[in-house]
Amino acid sequence: MTSQPPKSYTVKPYTPRHETWPYKPSDFTRQDESSDTHFYDTPRLVTHIDDSAIASLREYYATVLPTKGRILDFCSSWISHYPDAVANAAEKGEVKVTAMGMNDAELRANKVANGGRVCADLNATPDIPSALSKAGVATGEGFDASTCVVSIDYLTSPLEVLKSLLSITKPGGTVHLVISNRCFPTKAIGRWLRVSEQERLAMVGDYLHFAGWKGIEIVEVSDGTVEAGRAAPGGLGGLMAYLGMPGGARDPLWVVRGKKE
Repeated sequence: MTSQPPKSYTVKPYTPRHETWPYKPSDFTRQDESSDTHFYDTPRLVTHIDDSAIASLREYYATVLPTKGRILDFCSSWISHYPDAVANAAEKGEVKVTAMGMNDAELRANKVANGGRVCADLNATPDIPSALSKAGVATGEGFDASTCVVSIDYLTSPLEVLKSLLSITKPGGTVHLVISNRCFPTKAIGRWLRVSEQERLAMVGDYLHFAGWKGIEIVEVSDGTVEAGRAAPGGLGGLMAYLGMPGGARDPLWVVRGKKE
């Protein structure tokens, strides 16, 4: 079996569209406004994107995440989908990974989180440094990179969250907001459910722009089709792709990313 060539990505620079914050409070209301802490109280040791999307995300992360320094995975769970290079560096203590999420049992199961596991409801208190400090995780040194996988659509105060994240990111540090088309619809913000996928990406670009991040880009990691010679998802879609039949679909995946200057 031959190895695949390195993946290349379609990268589109974000262009600011608005002079002032364009969104209304009603854009961030949800069908289910009950306690998020209660909603996420039961551990869900499952993955929220399919296996092919996870493999593509790990490939992407291998090109952008450091193997030394500090990484924050916020809105995290029992798995961070980091590539072997990062996982091995974490095991050796060469990189410190902090996982912040909503369920303590899920976070305890996250094997790569050697730099602290922090339970925090960012909708109740949209302040990442405060949540880290309360959990005893130092923020003065700053983070080299941060990630958030298919969860930006659940944040009701994304501007405040991303501003607070910027404040504890080192100069030159990056943020990678991973987006697909899966969600818990009752907990996703209302505007997310009303607009197209391309508008969602532009909206997240707006979040980063107004939070003060620079060099914002939209990266297409997967367009939702199975590429020739690459692993297909399991189930019927994977079988059809293997047989060369139409229907070889998989979860699409994008990253909206920015840098601290």
